Amino acid sequence: MMVLLRHLLGDVLRRLRQRQGRTLREVSADARVSLGYLSEVERGQKEASSELLSSICGALGVPLSQVLREVSDQLALAELQEAALLGDSVTTDPVSAQDLGIDPVPDRVPHVADMVGV
Repeated sequence: MMVLLRHLLGDVLRRLRQRQGRTLREVSADARVSLGYLSEVERGQKEASSELLSSICGALGVPLSQVLREVSDQLALAELQEAALLGDSVTTDPVSAQDLGIDPVPDRVPHVADMVGV
């Protein structure tokens, strides 16, 4: 089973939007992208360009680097779980996000200003 990056990215974007209590319509208007296209990106059906991702992240008020970091964490988790299932790992126990020290659904995504002390 291959993990598709567009599925992970869509999941992260959807979680961020839902945590903010915002609708697809609100975010699509702020990002200046069609509601249908944003929906397809969130469902992992469309590959988003870097420009589109930047616009969506801007509409969500979240740095693109944070979104990509969350996607990277989820990809690492999926790879470890796949390796464990295939017996390529030292252990065959499923790996959880907590095992890796990853918060799968953080309460709040830090803003760049929080990280640099502005």
